[in-house]
Amino acid sequence: MTAENRDTTANKILAPRTGTEDNAAKGIVLMLLAIALLSAMDASVKYVSDDYPVIEVVFFRSLFAFFPIAFVVLRDGNIGDLKTRNLRGHLGRSLVGLMALMSFFYCLKYMPLADLVAISFAAPLFVTALSIPLLGEKVGLRRWTALLVGFVGVLIMVKPGSGVFGLLALIAIGATFCYALVLIFVRKLSRTETNAAIVFYYSLTSVVATGLLLPFFWVTPTFPDLLLLIAIGLIGGCAQLTMTAAFRAASVSIVAPFEYTAMFWAVIYGYLLWGDLPGWNIWVGAAVLVASGIYIVHRETNLGVRRAKAARLQAKR
Repeated sequence: MTAENRDTTANKILAPRTGTEDNAAKGIVLMLLAIALLSAMDASVKYVSDDYPVIEVVFFRSLFAFFPIAFVVLRDGNIGDLKTRNLRGHLGRSLVGLMALMSFFYCLKYMPLADLVAISFAAPLFVTALSIPLLGEKVGLRRWTALLVGFVGVLIMVKPGSGVFGLLALIAIGATFCYALVLIFVRKLSRTETNAAIVFYYSLTSVVATGLLLPFFWVTPTFPDLLLLIAIGLIGGCAQLTMTAAFRAASVSIVAPFEYTAMFWAVIYGYLLWGDLPGWNIWVGAAVLVASGIYIVHRETNLGVRRAKAARLQAKR
């Protein structure tokens, strides 16, 4: 699952809880299902990308992801949640998100699936680093250490100086950075905006932007490919809703680590469809990144709990 797909509205940050107690088993099952769906979408994107331009694939991905999301919004009667007080923030978040999406889809066309997924695991490192200048958060020695360890994992994977660290690796890292920047935007927007609004304006911006460019890149798809392009959007939308439900059911520290099962699916799809197997550097680097990422998630979760307790105590005074 590429970092772009984890941008399924930064659910770990935004999703409100529906109950007072976590349902760990439900959250884990939903997360595993969401990752399986997103991984199937990634593989489908890579499969069609040889014959169709990135702009066209992104257009179908964005347009048909609208349908399951709109269905849920209409079913729940939450049209009022689409009102916004920060249109400029939505536009910035949407444009950066679209940049990340297009970059990842471009890399999917040329890179082994597992290699790209492994590089995308660097997203939590960038989020933590960006939270310092953009959100004014303080990062202690432990998280700085985790950041440095994670950066070593990235270096192991891309092997600078060996010829592997080429343009595609740079684009993949840049896309991961853009995704991290999206999460920072989302954290800010979540203070005043609803989940529905954040998803809606991102999807709308993506459809309009790629739709305007589509006539210059259009390649008429065959009927089977048209069905697959539509399925890419529908699967992406359903996965987005499933991941949101997962983060509503259980805490971030329980659910988030299961995002890394994307590597399992990437290896399976990559081997079965293209005969790709990751090199030793991808396995070692991914393991280092996963370990540092899980530590950062747990550390930030614990700090969040402490801040919430402190705020409650302050309110009682």
